[in-house]
Amino acid sequence: MRKSADVVILMQSSSNYQLLYPSTISWEEYRKYIPLKPFADEVVEYLNALSAAILKDRESRLYPDVITFAFFCRKANIYAQKVKYASADAYRFGRGIIFHIAPSNVPINFAYSLVAGMLSGNYNVVRVSSKQFPQVDLIIKQMNKLKESGMYVNVAKSIVLVRYERTSDATSFFSSFAAVRVIWGGDATIAAIRKSEIPARSFDVCFADRYSIAAIHPKAILAASDNEMKRLAERFYNDTYLFDQNACSAPHLIFWLKSNISEEELESARARFWRVVHDLAASKYELQAIISVDKLTAFYRQAIYENVSRENMPDNYVFRSKMLELPEAPEVFRCAGGYFSEIDIDSLSDIAQVVTPRYQTLAYYGFSMDELRAFVCDNNLVGLDRLVPIGETTAFSFIWDGYNLIDIFSREVTIQ
Repeated sequence: MRKSADVVILMQSSSNYQLLYPSTISWEEYRKYIPLKPFADEVVEYLNALSAAILKDRESRLYPDVITFAFFCRKANIYAQKVKYASADAYRFGRGIIFHIAPSNVPINFAYSLVAGMLSGNYNVVRVSSKQFPQVDLIIKQMNKLKESGMYVNVAKSIVLVRYERTSDATSFFSSFAAVRVIWGGDATIAAIRKSEIPARSFDVCFADRYSIAAIHPKAILAASDNEMKRLAERFYNDTYLFDQNACSAPHLIFWLKSNISEEELESARARFWRVVHDLAASKYELQAIISVDKLTAFYRQAIYENVSRENMPDNYVFRSKMLELPEAPEVFRCAGGYFSEIDIDSLSDIAQVVTPRYQTLAYYGFSMDELRAFVCDNNLVGLDRLVPIGETTAFSFIWDGYNLIDIFSREVTIQ
């Protein structure tokens, strides 16, 4: 190995990883990085071609998350993002090589993280989940086809995708030359990865354990048509059941606004909402026996510390725990697979008393923009980085967890 001015660089790469893309690589050549400007035309063209290839693949129709990613990568959408995130007056360039560690529970996350790094002007090494996901294989298959076509050579050579187990020393190797290290994972994962050194001028961008909630206005439920309720159920299902409530953006605690409405109307709205959600979950969700046991165990554990009651449902596809008062830390009682705690509130401001920096997303239904803005501005929230309509909690944005990824993944040069 040789010593750089920043950190000791391991010249011999780890052998404890699987190279998914490309098939072979010279790390010496790869590290001869030349920065691009954010939203470089050649990168946009590459992503547009990848989008078209994915959409033409019939297999992709089996995976809504893959289709959503492909539409995100279309040229029209990327240029719309450029208008929002790229300033014509700024001199910005990529920072270098970004090392992304994708989470194990959301298959497509690796691809969005990669796109953010690419559009910021960087080379990107991405560790995909060690779990096998067909969505990952499908996207990589189309990337390899693009590479074989001989098109977009400069962009194609900037991407490396790897897979390895946690016991591998590959993290230390990739960290040793990373300008930015992007860690998607729980607190324990972040702590373990930070044991691997990065160069002195490099830094970590960490997406740690977060908790998400939802707020529903019962009057909007009562006013909705049957078709609107079906669409709402589909959106709520995608936010929660699609990833077994394991995504940080999946709501676990549901707030119901009880002001200016009778108790009878509130219960009618609540019953209507959960009826359509249950019917959809029962038709689509594969409920495993162990999940049913986990839900019951979670409820008993919650009942030890809180004044709660179990709400009646036809079966175990939807498990509802009604809280009579708001505890200090409701997030500790979360459970996967369709377990929801509920509580009634007088106003959105009541939510603020439990919000901590661990709170990521508030999904809402039936509230106006003025109500949401007042909630944020009047309460000086220490958490909640996103307020989005129900159905959009997993929709990727270049502002995530309060980070503007295009800005933080690039550097600005000033001329005075």
